[in-house]
Amino acid sequence: MLIPNRHYAELKDSYLFAGIAKKTKAYLENHPEKRLYRMGIGDVSLPLCPAVVRALHAAADDQASKETFRGYLPECGAPFLREAVAKHYAKRGVALSPDEVFVSSGASDELGDLLDLFDRSNAALIMEPAYPAYADANAMAGRNIVRLPSGKENGFLPLPTDNLEADLIYLCSPNNPTGAVFDREQLRAWVDYANRRGAIILFDAAYEAFIEEDRLPHSIFEIDGARTCAIEVCSLSKTAGFTGTRLGYTVIPKELERCGMNLNAMWVRNRTTKTNGVSYVIQRGGAAVFTEEGQAQIAENIRVYKNNAKVLMRALDQVGVWYTGGRNAPYIWMQCPNGIGSWAFFDLLLNRIQVVGTPGAGFGACGEGYFRFSTFGDPSDTEEAARRLTEFLGRI
Repeated sequence: MLIPNRHYAELKDSYLFAGIAKKTKAYLENHPEKRLYRMGIGDVSLPLCPAVVRALHAAADDQASKETFRGYLPECGAPFLREAVAKHYAKRGVALSPDEVFVSSGASDELGDLLDLFDRSNAALIMEPAYPAYADANAMAGRNIVRLPSGKENGFLPLPTDNLEADLIYLCSPNNPTGAVFDREQLRAWVDYANRRGAIILFDAAYEAFIEEDRLPHSIFEIDGARTCAIEVCSLSKTAGFTGTRLGYTVIPKELERCGMNLNAMWVRNRTTKTNGVSYVIQRGGAAVFTEEGQAQIAENIRVYKNNAKVLMRALDQVGVWYTGGRNAPYIWMQCPNGIGSWAFFDLLLNRIQVVGTPGAGFGACGEGYFRFSTFGDPSDTEEAARRLTEFLGRI
């Protein structure tokens, strides 16, 4: 008899964003005349930049001619894109060889697939609040999860302690959902801990393009020692608007070894077995992101989202609500007023002022009492949502 993976029964009944979608759908069915101001799910609202669109069109045209047609590409990524990513890192003083860069269909896919490299006996450390997929992917694999709580007292940036025991360590900086960012000394503490213990850091750098302060590293490989303990996963979804186009990359240094096995070589074997790679057209679009023109154009889009953050931050400052994030990240993590629970606060905002955010409880137990806003929305909608928030929060 076939036996299904019983670990799926350990998952919550409803994924966080499915629950939000269900509530908003029901509200609109009962109030069809209302308009919602959506600042919940972190999807982008601006289109792909012109340099990327031109590259996509040119690549599609390539596929229409026998002379330029491309079929299967190398499973680990086209050389032109792997080289472009390595050169991008070099501008920040991080030396990578192109064969340490693996092209993927996005960070979410890769963060789950990378678990193939590790034995199920390895415990995964997840600092909460956290992106729900970290815990869910490990639960599906039957892996023990160590939850490291964080809070207002440490700026939602916990550091390792001597009694902490974990083999896989998830770090996300800038963080989703809190928007908090590790500085160099804080990241060095995690790198030193991982090297002492022989652990591996899975570093989620999906939001690195939003960092504007020089003291804050964009990559864990800016920290000495990271090449022997870290894997970095990055995405073009928020950096360049590829949420609907799907493209990312993963960096696995050649020095990264455990028990006599080389993780870079293992990942080559995994990818060449389990994937046929990302399409030629999409990779050409991705390569355009790393051109001088592409970098200038995506910076303009990021400025729009960062201005949205400023608008929301001013609104919260005006009513004296505590929050973190916003400046170096596309998320704002606010404390719910008057001890209101996060789902109750969600319902209040939805029903009273038609503003949609994300309840902190959906990111783990210590997210209760907090609320996340995304800054990826339309600027005029963000202005109106901020106005409504100011009026509403000023009354309760």
